[in-house]
Amino acid sequence: MKRWESYSWPLLAAAGCLTAWYFAVARTHTAIFPSPIDVEHGLVELVREGLLWRDIGDSLFRVGVGYGLGVLLGVPLGVLLGWYPTSAVTVNPVIQMLRPISPLAWIPLAIVWFGISSFSAIFLIFLGSFFPIVVSTMSGVRNVPEMFRRAGLNFGLSPAGLLRRVVFPAALPQIVVGLRISLGIAWLVVVAAEMIAVDSGLGYLIIDSRNAGKRYDLVVAGMLLIGIIGFCLDSGIRRLEKVKSVRWGFRYE
Repeated sequence: MKRWESYSWPLLAAAGCLTAWYFAVARTHTAIFPSPIDVEHGLVELVREGLLWRDIGDSLFRVGVGYGLGVLLGVPLGVLLGWYPTSAVTVNPVIQMLRPISPLAWIPLAIVWFGISSFSAIFLIFLGSFFPIVVSTMSGVRNVPEMFRRAGLNFGLSPAGLLRRVVFPAALPQIVVGLRISLGIAWLVVVAAEMIAVDSGLGYLIIDSRNAGKRYDLVVAGMLLIGIIGFCLDSGIRRLEKVKSVRWGFRYE
């Protein structure tokens, strides 16, 4: 696919969806579901009132802190569990038991512990991103080919040097996949958490617009913003795959 096609076709698809949306609303004469023009007017209203950027900033801040904590704690723990099989045998059952629990199931406890505040949302985001990162990192380290380990030992690398210069770079592709999945989960969790546990953010914007006057134009505007920002976040983290140290690992998969 040519470079211009990678931009033009998605734009044409988006234009087609907007056109179909406009004519579907006009055809049905619905008084509930907004048209694209109504959503645009709602966005302009939010910008004028200074609410839009505040809500976007609050949501991104919570995701940044919760997801950042998940990365800072999850990657080292995953490397440790992957490098030392005995520790994995000991800790992995606990991780596999906690991992399937939805972060949203922790909302009542989060409110009890942290109250109606950003700390509750950050805690939920941390839980949602931490376990996928740990599992993907542990799996990536354990699945490094034995040939790489032996080659590093033959060159006289110490265990720490082998982990730093061979095992970790070879595991990076799978770690990046885990980071990407966990970021998507974190963005989903923040929206759900903001509908219940906080009083700002895009999730709160949606539920508040629904409850206060049934402003479905603002509801749909919030939904579109969530999708657009989520797409941008995913596109940003996919760029990690082009980093030289990550591509080193992709060559041998």
